[in-house]
Amino acid sequence: MFPIPPAFMPGAVQAESEGGFEAPSLADFFPPPFAFEGSNFFELNRLSLVRIIATVALVVVLWMGTKALRVVPGRGGNLFEMAVGFVHNSIAADVLGPQAARRYLPLLATIFFTVLGMNITGIVPLLNVASTSLVAMPALLAIVSFIAFVWAGIQTHGAKGYFSSALFPKGPPTFIYVILTPIEFLSTFILRPVTLTIRLMANMISGHFLLVAFFSMTNYLLIEATGVMKGVSVLSFGAALAFTAFEIFIAALQAYIFTLLTTVYISLARESH
Repeated sequence: MFPIPPAFMPGAVQAESEGGFEAPSLADFFPPPFAFEGSNFFELNRLSLVRIIATVALVVVLWMGTKALRVVPGRGGNLFEMAVGFVHNSIAADVLGPQAARRYLPLLATIFFTVLGMNITGIVPLLNVASTSLVAMPALLAIVSFIAFVWAGIQTHGAKGYFSSALFPKGPPTFIYVILTPIEFLSTFILRPVTLTIRLMANMISGHFLLVAFFSMTNYLLIEATGVMKGVSVLSFGAALAFTAFEIFIAALQAYIFTLLTTVYISLARESH
C-alpha cells in the first residue's frame, strides 16, 4: 500500500484500535476543515485541498503542453497534440462536423481535461479521493454544459426560435402540447444537467468505495490477521491493484462520456427540430 499520513487518510481506511475492520462510508467525503473553519466560502478541508491541487496541476500541465507545441513537436508536444486531437476527431468532429468542431473545441477540450484531471485524483497517492466525488464539482461542470448548449441554440436560432423549437416541436396536434411541452422542458432543461451530475458523481463515489475497501482490507489482514488469513492479504492487494487500473479507465471513460454528451446537446440545440 502507498504510505498515507494520518492527517490525509480517509477515516474509513484505518482499522479500529481494537483490531476491527471499519468499512468505507460517506464520511470520507466530508472531512473536517483544517483552515478558515466557520467561514462558508473560504473553509478548507481535505477534499477542497485536493481540488485546488488538481486545478493547479491541470493548469501547469496544459500550459507546458501549449509551450511544447512546435512545427516539429517533441515528445511532450506529440502527447499534447494526440490528446487534443482525440477530443477533436473522436468527439467534436464526429458529432458537430469539422467546421463547428473547431469553434467548440476550446470548450470541449477544457471540459474533457477538467473532468479527467478531477477524476484521476482518486488514484493519486496522498490525495486518494476523486475531486468529482462530491456534488459541487459535477454540478458545476453540468451547469457549464447546460449554458453551452442553450447558448449554442440561441446563437443559431435566436432565443425565441430555440425555445420554441425545444418546447413546441412542429408536427403534433395542438392539444398534445399540454403533455408534450412539460415533458420536453423536463428532459431538455432539467434532466440533462441532473443526469450529467449524478452519473459522474456516482461513478467516482463507487470507485472510491472499492479502492478504500480493498486497500484497507489488505492493511487489516496484513497487520491484524494471523495465520492463513495473513496470506489472503496478497489476494486483496492484487484486487486493489486491479481496481486501481479499472478506476483509471473509468476516470477517462467518464471524461469521454461527459464531453460527448455535451457535444451531442450542442449539436441538438444547433439543429432545427
